[in-house]
Amino acid sequence: MAKDKNVLKAYEDIEFLNSADARILRILSEFLQPQKEFRKHKIIDTIVFFGSARLKSRKEAQSELNKFKTINPATPKLAEELRKAQHSVHMSKYYEDAVDLSKRLTEWSMSLGTFANRFIICTGGGPGIMEAANKGARLAGGYSIGLNISIPFEQFINKYVSPELRFEFHYFFMRKFWFAYLAKCLVVFPGGFGTMDEFFEILTLVQTGKIKKKMLLLVYDEKYWKSIVNFDGLIENGTINKSDMNYFTFCNSVDDAFDCIVKHFDKHYLTKKEPEPLEPRVALK
Repeated sequence: MAKDKNVLKAYEDIEFLNSADARILRILSEFLQPQKEFRKHKIIDTIVFFGSARLKSRKEAQSELNKFKTINPATPKLAEELRKAQHSVHMSKYYEDAVDLSKRLTEWSMSLGTFANRFIICTGGGPGIMEAANKGARLAGGYSIGLNISIPFEQFINKYVSPELRFEFHYFFMRKFWFAYLAKCLVVFPGGFGTMDEFFEILTLVQTGKIKKKMLLLVYDEKYWKSIVNFDGLIENGTINKSDMNYFTFCNSVDDAFDCIVKHFDKHYLTKKEPEPLEPRVALK
């Protein structure tokens, strides 16, 4: 009997694969495809940078501010735009700090001489702090990962992510899984709703014991974050214990952050001789 060329195998049926019935297959693909690439490149663990997608580099922020040299901000609207441009220059320090910290961490990790790629910089792959962290890794000559998410605004894969480690996610929860699964450290720079969502979700998993590994949660700039989140108020109202503040660490400079991270890794992850790999799959064990 001749084969009917109009009948597709299930895995060739694009309409089916994009249907609600095949959602589980799409979810699994967002687990399996990154896993394949991480094994291929022998990436064992990561340092994840979270932070605002809206922060600009010092050069870009200053360029925006310089436009007002030829404009008289006489109207309330222009005066407000000037104020925002001035504040953008102030906030750009976090972008530059993220570049510096990422570069130093990548140089350090590349000097370890391990068989696999350790403590690779990982971000959401977009602009702002994400771009800054990927840029720092690129300047050091190392890999960096971009876990991008398809949303209507702000998010695109920045040019500094290693081409072979660019990933595009549809499902937020699968993206968050890959943030958490390989991470040995999270660095939380100033940010908004997205940054707080990612930080507090990981913090909750640590608090409830769902994440059992020695993960360092580093919160960058205590003054900023305490102006955003009233941690003392949570303690005073009994909604968290004072000891819950020990789940994360504040750092206020690149030097302090770098030293804190390296000491954490030296203590918990670099004290034993690394096993020789039998195959790339060993990297995820």
